[in-house]
Amino acid sequence: MKLIISPAKRMVEELDFLPPEDLPRFLDRAETLRDRLAGLSLEELRALLGCNEQIAQLNHARYARMDLRHRLTPAVFAYQGLQYQYMAPKLFTYGQYGWLREHLRILSGLYGILRPFDGVTPYRLEMGAKYRPWGLNGLYAFWGDSLARALTEEDGVVVDLASREYSRAVLPHLPRGVRVLSCRFGQWDGEKLREAGSRCKMARGEMVRWLAEQGADRPEALRDFDRLDYRYRPELSREGELVFVAP
Repeated sequence: MKLIISPAKRMVEELDFLPPEDLPRFLDRAETLRDRLAGLSLEELRALLGCNEQIAQLNHARYARMDLRHRLTPAVFAYQGLQYQYMAPKLFTYGQYGWLREHLRILSGLYGILRPFDGVTPYRLEMGAKYRPWGLNGLYAFWGDSLARALTEEDGVVVDLASREYSRAVLPHLPRGVRVLSCRFGQWDGEKLREAGSRCKMARGEMVRWLAEQGADRPEALRDFDRLDYRYRPELSREGELVFVAP
């Protein structure tokens, strides 16, 4: 099975822990995007990213000098959001790194799809950004079905732990016969089950960590996840969707 997760907006360079194992699969396409983004003015980039002046200046400078082939950080260590904090990949054992290498894939607006130890550099480009390179209707059109094809070349089971913004780049393009399992993490609000963004990110990262610790290689193992007080609720789940509820 392959787990897909979202990237994080906040990134760091980590050059002293473990070196990258490879370059991203779609590096040439990432470089064409980089070149187009480097040509945007500061205001154009700020509007595209929907960010404040400070973040726009940081990323405008990044794109101007961005080298996608040198001074790289393994992707799983580069992203710093809540999901990655709860995954805590720096604390994994060597065997757990092997599990990550086999099962985890990170989706990205710039890189398309990443293996955990592919080398990346800090950037900002969300998959849902209203960017229309070459007249295409956004990055979903730019990536097309290439990310889904990359996944299904490797496996016939996809576990969706990504946000909707990112899973949308993959799930509609998966061919028949591929089994998809999406995980929902909710809490009761009266009679309604609600998914809080921060807690979902925590749970997704914790689930990746838990699966790696278990060495899980079958999707049925997902149902035993019980971290952060979440429990699988079969009566709320359905085919292709596993629901976990916490108090």
